[in-house]
Amino acid sequence: MKIHPIEAGNFKLDGGAMFGVVPKVLWQKTNPSDSNNMIEMGSRCMLIETSERLILIDAGMGDKQSEKFFKFYYKWGGFDLKKSINNAGFSCDEITDVFFTHLHFDHCGGGVIWDNSKALLKPLFKNAQYWSNKKHWEWAINPNPRERASFLEENLLPISSSGSLKFVPTHSSGFEYNEDLGFDILFVNGHTEKQMIPKVSYKGRSLVFAADLIPTVGHIPTPYIMGYDTKPLVSMSEKERFLKEAVDNNYYLFMEHDAHNEVITLKHTEKGVRLNKSYSFSELFS
Repeated sequence: MKIHPIEAGNFKLDGGAMFGVVPKVLWQKTNPSDSNNMIEMGSRCMLIETSERLILIDAGMGDKQSEKFFKFYYKWGGFDLKKSINNAGFSCDEITDVFFTHLHFDHCGGGVIWDNSKALLKPLFKNAQYWSNKKHWEWAINPNPRERASFLEENLLPISSSGSLKFVPTHSSGFEYNEDLGFDILFVNGHTEKQMIPKVSYKGRSLVFAADLIPTVGHIPTPYIMGYDTKPLVSMSEKERFLKEAVDNNYYLFMEHDAHNEVITLKHTEKGVRLNKSYSFSELFS
């Protein structure tokens, strides 16, 4: 097995929305904002290469939306999903599986593109199976008012209509191994219903794709919950359990949304679990 970080494109989000009730004077220490109160975000995906499969975890937001859409998200930097996959030595047609942690547009939008005529939306990865879970899929295609702006039909319906949609079975607690994909999955419900957190055994370490359970290093303290989370108290409970488990089991967290920290470890302190070390992926797994 070999793992490749895939940079799908950076963007910005409102710092207040990303930290909810946490005062700016606290969160700006780790996530400084610009003059518009926007903080820098990453879209770091994970490509798992095995002898038989190429599995992409999440796909960023893509670039098919309107100019008006992107005025809200301030894309910055030169990263691009397809170029990053090419730079890893592969083409999009070689991807066998796309696993979405959840279906908010910034995690799945890159998986669907316009055709050449811009008349039809289609899966970017034409030879891949696209993985979600049934409960989350139903949650996404029948969105509640709070999440409607994050679950976009143009990202979802082309996948189901193409026949490439697959579901993993859900379970109630803890990481559980999925035979189809070859890694463990934890289901969490605070951010959105049945978000999936993958854990991959890689080069003697447990590598956890943090997704929106721990978006950035600034979100490590238990009460630092995003305003986007649908169930903040559930998020806090899930995060508290996960943080303790992560320290006790020496998990390495692969940071999807932290533009400046690729992989981190955690430690227990008198104030609770906090950042231990930050690594680049290459220095840790070269």
